[in-house]
Amino acid sequence: MLTSTGSVTALRRYPVKSMLGEALTSVDVTPDGLRGDRTHAVLDESGAIGSAKHPRKWGRLLDCRSRSAGDGAVRVELPDGTHLMAGDPELDQRLTELTSRRVSVSAAAPQRARLERAVPEYAGGVPDAVRATASVDGTGERITVGGTAAGTFFDFGRIHLLTAGSLRRLKAVHPAGDFDPRRFRPNLVVDTGDEAGFAEDAWPGRRLRAGGALFRVLVPTPRCVVPTLAHDELPPDPGVMRAVAREHRVPVLDLGRLACLGVYLDVLEPGTVRLGDPVTVLDGP
Repeated sequence: MLTSTGSVTALRRYPVKSMLGEALTSVDVTPDGLRGDRTHAVLDESGAIGSAKHPRKWGRLLDCRSRSAGDGAVRVELPDGTHLMAGDPELDQRLTELTSRRVSVSAAAPQRARLERAVPEYAGGVPDAVRATASVDGTGERITVGGTAAGTFFDFGRIHLLTAGSLRRLKAVHPAGDFDPRRFRPNLVVDTGDEAGFAEDAWPGRRLRAGGALFRVLVPTPRCVVPTLAHDELPPDPGVMRAVAREHRVPVLDLGRLACLGVYLDVLEPGTVRLGDPVTVLDGP
């Protein structure tokens, strides 16, 4: 039995973690997520993964754009418009200059990946227990340190889905905010029509079919500081996450009530998803 229907209104992937990505009209979904998504990341000499979740250290990565070039290759566009391929030593040198630390682009996740996150001031930005362990690093930022999903550059689930209804709900309660979905770096944006905002709160544990792929909805997606940063032509907007924290703090696993928007998915059946494809949330596991 169906519990919700809609359609895919946007598809995006991000071949290099924390760089701008690319809009797609169709994409193959593999057991590991969207083909070509988060296949590479920028690493420093300590093995830390470059993530704009620590913007003082890695925010300049959002000035770069990554695109899949086929057969696992990735092309990066630098802020001055230069295009270089991942694996080119010149790209590593240019990114070293951009981030002011020696870095390289890698397709291999470190065995013990280290991911640093700035601690936002608003409630629900990180679990309370994690906030208590935060320390100040050399940039002067309060950070926490965690990892990624084993063997990958994904934070948790392989697919991130947003609903247009939730973005509209946030815009209604905070009209001054810029809730362009690109700020939240989704893989899929789904419009469920007239359903109220945060319809996805009822989805965890259920199956979701989009086009030819079938997914399991895992948990709500906790949000970090990244949506507040400049993305392409979108200016910084610190108010968007304060609005999310006010309007939508929900329980996530055993982490407490966190500021969330969207849901994480895992892949049950690979397939192709296209813009306009129907989306169906199914009753039962």
